[in-house]
Amino acid sequence: MMFKDITPELRAGMPELRGKLEANAPTAPLSWFRTGGPAQVLFTPADADDLAYFLQHLDQQMPVLVVGLGSNLLIRDGGWEGVIVRLGKGFAEVSIEPGLRVRAGAGAPDVKVARAAAEAGIAGLSFLRGIPGAIGGALRMNGGAYGGETKDVLIEARGVARTGEFVSFTNAQMGFTYRHSSVPDDVIFIEALFEGRPGNPEEILAEMNAITEARSSTQPVNTRTGGSTFKNPPGKKAWELVDAAGCRGLRIGDAQVSEMHCNFLINHGSASAADIENLGEEVRRRVHEMSGVELEWEIKRVGRNLA
Repeated sequence: MMFKDITPELRAGMPELRGKLEANAPTAPLSWFRTGGPAQVLFTPADADDLAYFLQHLDQQMPVLVVGLGSNLLIRDGGWEGVIVRLGKGFAEVSIEPGLRVRAGAGAPDVKVARAAAEAGIAGLSFLRGIPGAIGGALRMNGGAYGGETKDVLIEARGVARTGEFVSFTNAQMGFTYRHSSVPDDVIFIEALFEGRPGNPEEILAEMNAITEARSSTQPVNTRTGGSTFKNPPGKKAWELVDAAGCRGLRIGDAQVSEMHCNFLINHGSASAADIENLGEEVRRRVHEMSGVELEWEIKRVGRNLA
């Protein structure tokens, strides 16, 4: 599967662009599942100003997908027709500010932010250690784990609108609910400001170590997985519903429901994106048949299926 190469015309229309443009770039390296077809264009902006410049000059009808660490993402086998924006090193800075505050780029790994806060004696951000992603995803999905959520500590988020305009959102303006924010989908988050509370660095680091041990003992963390597959329905746990429906260990090709934690899907090596998605849909069907509950995907599935 190959798309038309539009990078020459993009470069011609954006002479001051500093970031990297790639045509028909493989997307498998962009997601933890290591699956997916090509991106028509992969753009890695140099920094926030470069991203804004790019969006200002991009056809407003061009589909745009933003990717951070790709931990909660399934790109279909037909690839992405349009632009994938990958937030790299230019968006990974983390700094400590007065007032027990932490400023983090949207591309910064959640664990990096948790560690910086701990070393500065800022409590309240340890839960980020349990989220295998980047800050941009935590903002978009109100990421949470081990008793904490992004909404609990966020002061402000900054982003770039589809028009290239810089925008900002207070915590209240984010419209946080369970694994969701109401900020328009076409806003690309670039930065977040968090505030914690006073804490002892040794105690915070110990808490983070406990989270690490809990994840390692209960989740398939060293596999090709996308993290939690389904959202927890109100008053229930997704993994318990999946287990009760007899789906633990269920396979389609090289795609399998984890036997360690059955709200995780695993690519054992050669699974296609279709294998993984079809497995998830089969799990949803069996759970609905058993319990009447319609599980909702937590993993973001994007792109085209192969014909």
